[in-house]
Order: sequence, then structure tokens, then C-alpha cells
Amino acid sequence: MKAEIITTGTEIMIGSILNTNSKFLSSKLSDLGIEPCYHTSVEDSVEKLSSVIRIALDRADVIITTGGLGPTEDDLTKETIAKVLGLELEKDIDLEHEIYKRFKRMNVTMSNNNRKQALKPKGSILIKNDNGTAPGIFLEYNNKKLIMLPGPPNEMIPMFNDYVTPMLITDSNIIIRSINTIGIGESNLEEKLKNLDIYEDNFNISTYAKSGTVEIKIIGKSDNKEALNHKINEKIKVIKDNFNDYIYGFDNKSIAEIVVDLLREKNMQLSLCESCTGGLISSKITSVPGASRVFDRAIVTYSNNAKIHELNVSVDTLERYGAVSEETAFEMAKGLLNKTDSDIVLSVTGIAGPDGGSKEKPVGLVYFCVMNRKEYKVIKNIFSGNRATIQERAAIKSLFEIQKFI
Repeated sequence: MKAEIITTGTEIMIGSILNTNSKFLSSKLSDLGIEPCYHTSVEDSVEKLSSVIRIALDRADVIITTGGLGPTEDDLTKETIAKVLGLELEKDIDLEHEIYKRFKRMNVTMSNNNRKQALKPKGSILIKNDNGTAPGIFLEYNNKKLIMLPGPPNEMIPMFNDYVTPMLITDSNIIIRSINTIGIGESNLEEKLKNLDIYEDNFNISTYAKSGTVEIKIIGKSDNKEALNHKINEKIKVIKDNFNDYIYGFDNKSIAEIVVDLLREKNMQLSLCESCTGGLISSKITSVPGASRVFDRAIVTYSNNAKIHELNVSVDTLERYGAVSEETAFEMAKGLLNKTDSDIVLSVTGIAGPDGGSKEKPVGLVYFCVMNRKEYKVIKNIFSGNRATIQERAAIKSLFEIQKFI
């Protein structure tokens, strides 16, 4: 199936906001085996949107629009689509009541404009919006699927994941699995995957570089879901056997979630001392619900003075080896372990750039030390990229080293 993604809004056309919806939807559609062939952006105009919809109906099987479902005068999507298809708009009484109750809970008077959000093209199905008042709309017309979603990503993304995806995969058996890796580049990984006996018809195996990680995505299609699941598990085993040192997890779990889960299983407490990452690792940990049960503290010791006073790093070590060194990383971790009751600690110190590098210690050089009450490990890495990229990659690598050490 071919898909067209239509993003509406004058604010997109004039560059006031970044269109991230198309990127998200293209990725998700590809995962479902639906080919995203066209991206179209259009301003808030009945005439122009009508033209875009007519073109999309001629060349795509699935048409997804984002934006234009709100209560204001420039929210025109469902009215325009209904007009193009020759359908009447009908009021959904239950939805109108739900919108009214939402406003009442917020102690806000519902305006007449908001009643407009309870209208839908005749014969369409409403898509629940758990985070806003504008529901989505699903409509089948002449063997085409039209899906209208709100523009704000915090509303659109969960609606697509929770409600739209099941609508799109009812026609065939599709299984999607992901294998997530750290420490190997995408091109290197892709080249090595080609040497494995894992490719065949009805399977798509692709790699996607993300922030500090590379995802291997396997998409399989078959009328026999049990056999399909067996084949995918076989392919995962082959990949795991060949890349186990780089794999941190599977499917949608982040490395931070995996680390928190491991700490919880082992009943362990973690503490961090960060220099070049400036609190980024602890931010990732604390973004996971329930992290408070396993995460004790984080100290950002950015200056040498902070390393000396907070972590008892010796002046001699800093003068002889420098702040970015194996010795300093070790003393930072040791000082933190002595200062806390944590079971495991990690220190990180490095040069994020763009300045501060040298031939001996280039920008991107980072030392990590992960330590418990019995042993420790110091890791040296040189990351490429700008300052933000180096910090992000160092944070991800830190979590991976904690995972392996637990």
C-alpha cells in the first residue's frame, strides 16, 4: 500500500514550527509495511487543501492528515474532506458530552466553537484522543483509508500508536521486532548483517541510526502468524549470536528503562558523578517511572575544585594526569562509592568540545569508571560529533556500561 502524509497549517508553511509529524508517521508506516510515497504540507485554505486531498485520493491508498481538527475558524480539515467526498457532517452527541465534561473538570466554560469538534463526516469512526479535545477520524472511501489526526505531537503520537496502528494492520499478519545496539556504527553493522543468512522474501531487515545507538528492525509478513513468529525468532537468534556484545535490548525499551529494571531486580542502588555530561545521565535515569527506588544521587563535578572537594580526587592526580584521565575517573568513582551507601557507581569525565582538545587528548575523549564494592572497570572512548552529540553518546554509553556491569 502507498501512503500520503498531509500536514496542514499556515504556521508550518511559513516556518514558524518544525514539522516533526511527517517524520514520525513515515517511520511508523514503514514499520507496518506501508510505503510512505508522498509528503505534502498545505496552508489553512479550503481551496488548497481540497486540491491536495483530490490529488492524494488519486495516488495513495492511505491518506493521513495532521492538523486542522481544532475549534477555531482556520481548523478546516474534516469540513474540507467531507466536502471533497460529498459527505455530510453529523454531530456525535456522546462526543459533545465528553468534551463538555472535560471543560467542566477544568472549571472552564465550553465555547460554541468547541461544539464544532463533535462533528464528523457521515460514516466515519472517531479516534479517541486521551490528551486533548480534538478526536481523530477514520474513514474508508472507495477502498481508500483516510485518517485525520490533530497536529500537536503530544496528542497525535499516542493516538497513532494506540488506536490507528491496529486499524492499519487488520488486513494482514505483520510482526515487527527491533534489536537495539550500542558501540557499532550503522554502516559497519549493515555490512556485517549482509553476510548473515537472514534475508528472504516477505521480510524487511533494516538499520536505523539513532542518538548514540543503532536499531535493527525486522518486519515480517505472513498469513501464518505462528510460523512467522518462529522465523523472526530464528533471525533474532542469529543476529544475537553475532552481535551480542553490542546489543542492549529489544523492541521499544530504552537503555535507561532497562538499567532501572535491572537495578530493581537486583535490589541495587545507583549513584553517578558526571563531569562532561553535566547531569544528562541522571536525567535519563530519572525520566523512568520508579527510578527513585534504585537511584540514590548524582553529583555534577564539573570543575577540578568540585572533584577535589566532593569526591576526594587528589590534587596530585589532577596535576599529573589531568581531569580527563583513567586515574581521575577511577578516583571520582571511588570517592562517590565512599561517600554513599550505593551498590554501584559510575563516573564520567571527558572533553565534549568544541575547544579543550589536544593531540594527546582530542575532543570526544571520554573516560568512564563503573565500580561496586568488589571490583571496577575503566573504559576509554573517543566519540565524534559536536558538543551535544558527544555528550549524548557518552550518556548512552554510560548506561550501557552500567547494564553490563550489574
